[in-house]
Amino acid sequence: MADLPASPAPAPAPAPSPVAEYPLTYYSASAELPPCTAPLRGRTRADVCVVGSGIAGCSAALALAERGYRVVLLEAQRVGWGASGRSGGQVIHGLAVEQDDLERLIGREDALRMWRISIEGLALLRQRIAVHQIACDWTDGQMYVAIKPRQWRALQAWQEQLAGRYAYASTRLLERQELRETLGTQRYLGALHDSNSGHLHPLRYTLGLARAASAAGVQIHEQSEVKAYGNTAGGLDVITDLGVVSCSQLLFAGNAWLGATVPALARKLMTIASYIVATEPLGQHRARQLIANNAAVCDTNWILDYFRRSSDHRLLFGGRVNYSGVNLRAIAPITARRMLAVFPQLAGTRIDYAWGCLIDITRSRAPNFGRLAPNVYFLQGFCGHGLALAGIAGELVAEAIAGTRERFDVFARLPHRDFPGGPLRRPVLALAMLWYRLRDLL
Repeated sequence: MADLPASPAPAPAPAPSPVAEYPLTYYSASAELPPCTAPLRGRTRADVCVVGSGIAGCSAALALAERGYRVVLLEAQRVGWGASGRSGGQVIHGLAVEQDDLERLIGREDALRMWRISIEGLALLRQRIAVHQIACDWTDGQMYVAIKPRQWRALQAWQEQLAGRYAYASTRLLERQELRETLGTQRYLGALHDSNSGHLHPLRYTLGLARAASAAGVQIHEQSEVKAYGNTAGGLDVITDLGVVSCSQLLFAGNAWLGATVPALARKLMTIASYIVATEPLGQHRARQLIANNAAVCDTNWILDYFRRSSDHRLLFGGRVNYSGVNLRAIAPITARRMLAVFPQLAGTRIDYAWGCLIDITRSRAPNFGRLAPNVYFLQGFCGHGLALAGIAGELVAEAIAGTRERFDVFARLPHRDFPGGPLRRPVLALAMLWYRLRDLL
């Protein structure tokens, strides 16, 4: 493997920029937002530098600190500023890539190991909520729902495979009549319910992980965007506008927000936008009429809808992903129309919050974990399944840095192709996605 470039000299320090505010979302409006930590200034030393303070970065930093490592965590904006703090909040078993496709990529044995690790991620999430007393509205239960007969057949086959091949016993099927008694809509033919999955307030959860990491000794610097990194005689230098971290190991966990800092990683990803609205408070009775079992719900279309109840009895409804890279205006009316197609009884309901969320996808929809060099790790490509998977991914990196790489390397062996480059990169993807949009109609 080629060496990293030598560490460049720090640029002259510009004037400090204003403190970034969290985007206005239901989550930022309903969380207790901590004061911004100080940006990195001057030179500091760490065993490990982590770049990105979403769930993956905070989880890795916490796991490393618990193992006795000195950790510096750098964040360009605020903790949980990206998808970790803005997502639909659904904590789902498995990976975004279908298990059959995963078996074709890496073989049945490794696919089974990856599945088991993903399920361990659900247990780890619950454990961290309990141990660190993270008040994030955790609620058991998630459902995949089918719109088309072929989707219902696929859910039935998936449930059989889960119970048989994967010995996963927490799912059950809801036939049409039971589902109509559970959801206040006529749209769906059936559902696969998993009592081991669930939903939560993602920003509160991410902030809770950051607090736990800080209490364990992690040095967190917000407003500290990484501009460059490179080899030194003693290891690595990670350079921001105002400071440098000298470290032995480095983890990139910026995902969709890493930008051009590491071009080799950016080529493996395409960023897409998903949009979410939060209604006015509906009251407990009215909210129960929409989702009686209080599960998180998502359909199985490629361009999917997902929704759940909040702890203060709102409906949070998301969907309408955008592959073109053009930021949609009028998020609220566009997403609300999709919501009314599912729940027409909400006509006239006020939309209190509307926001977008950038997520990263890989060509295979399998996660992309690995190393750029023996001491430079990366985690990305969660493809919408990051709430549980990102947490266990941070644990895998900590294991690898501590000398036990077997589980991390199962993921690192996954092959990943670059997205086509150049100015046609997004238009080509948008055209390719047109096939999946059309397929949703069949």
